[in-house]
Amino acid sequence: MTEAIQAERPDVRPERPHFSSGPCAKRPGWTPEILSAAALGRSHRSAPGKAKLKSLINEAKELLGMPGDYRLGIVPASDTGAVELALWSLLGARGVDIFAWESFGTGWVSDVQKQLKLDDVRVIEADYGALPDMTQYDGARDCVFTWNGTTSGVRVPNADWVPDDREGLTICDATSAAFAQDLDWPKLDVVTFSWQKVMGGEAAHGMIALSPRAVARLESYIPPWPLPKIFRLTKGGKLIDGVYAGATINTPSMLCVEDFLDALAWGRSIGGLDGLMAKADGNAAAIDAWVRGSDWIGHLCEDAATRSNTSVCLKVIDPWFARLPEDVQVAIPKKIASLLEKEGVAFDIGGYRDAPPGLRIWAGCTVEQSDLEALFPWLDWAYAQVKAAQS
Repeated sequence: MTEAIQAERPDVRPERPHFSSGPCAKRPGWTPEILSAAALGRSHRSAPGKAKLKSLINEAKELLGMPGDYRLGIVPASDTGAVELALWSLLGARGVDIFAWESFGTGWVSDVQKQLKLDDVRVIEADYGALPDMTQYDGARDCVFTWNGTTSGVRVPNADWVPDDREGLTICDATSAAFAQDLDWPKLDVVTFSWQKVMGGEAAHGMIALSPRAVARLESYIPPWPLPKIFRLTKGGKLIDGVYAGATINTPSMLCVEDFLDALAWGRSIGGLDGLMAKADGNAAAIDAWVRGSDWIGHLCEDAATRSNTSVCLKVIDPWFARLPEDVQVAIPKKIASLLEKEGVAFDIGGYRDAPPGLRIWAGCTVEQSDLEALFPWLDWAYAQVKAAQS
C-alpha cells in the first residue's frame, strides 16, 4: 500500500461506527421499540417480573450450551461484580493459582493478594500480547483466569490444561468470550459474564454460572471474612435456589432485562451459538486480512492460535513509529482514534489505558463485517494524516 493510497480520503463510511469493546454495539436492526414489552413500573418480584428474569436465565443457559446441572444467576455490578462475588465467596479453602496477561486478570491478582490477603497464592503472568504457561496449573489448587483478555486481545484456545480429576475449582472470567467462543463447560466450575459485551446488552448486570462442584464448595465452606449482602449466595449453609430462578440478589433494571431477552432471541435467529461464533470469527478474519496487507499495523497478539476473535488489539509496526519518543508513541493511536471519531466513522477504538499504545477494534457478533470493511480504508487514511502532521 503506497502513501498516496493511504492518504486518499475514503468515500464509504460504516453504517454503524460502533466498535467499542464494552458496552458493545447493539445487535443489527435494534431499535428502542423492542423495549415496549418491558415490565416497567412492576416489581421484579411480581409474577411478570420473575417470569421474565427466569426466562432470561433459561434462554441464556440454552444458547450457551450450559450443562443442565449448572446454576445460572443474575448478580449486581456487571462481570466485575460477578467475579468479585466468586473470589470472596469461594477462595481460601485451598491454595490458588491465578493467571494474568492483561488488566483485568492483574486486577484479580491484586484483589486476592491485597484485599483477601491469602497466603498461598501463585501468580503466573505474561506480558500484553502473550499467554502465560497455562499447564502450570496444579489441579489440587483453585484457579482464577480470564478466558479472553479483553485489553490484550489474547485468549486461551481451549481448556485442555485443566485436569478432569482436579480437586480445586476453576473460576473463569468469560465476559468477552461467552456467546462468541466455545467454552469447555466440564472444565469450568464458575463462569462469569455480563450483558454489555458480546450480545450488546446494557451495563450494570452480571451473570454467574456455578457447577455442582462450586455449589458443594459454597455449602461446605465459610470464608473467614465478612461477606456483603450482595455477595451472599447461601443461607443457613444451603444455596439460595431462588437466585437461579429469577429471585435476584438486588433489583435489576427490567428495561435492561427486556433488552437482553431481545439479544438472546436475535442470537437464536442467526443460528444459535454456532451462528454467533461464526460471525465473530468472520469479523476477526476480516480484520486479520486487512492487517496482513498493511505495512503500518500489526496484531498485539502475534500468535494466531491465541488471538481473540472479539477484542482485536493492534499495534503500530511502522519503523518510523518505533523511532519516536515514548510520549509521542502513546499519543499517535489516540490521535487516530480521535480523528475517526470526529469523522463519525469509528467510536471508542483506542487501546485500553493500561495496554501498550495501539488500537482495539471489537469484532463480536453484533458488529457487521461490511462495517469493518468500510472502516479499514479510514484507518489507513487517519494514520497517513497523523503521520504527516507529526513529520
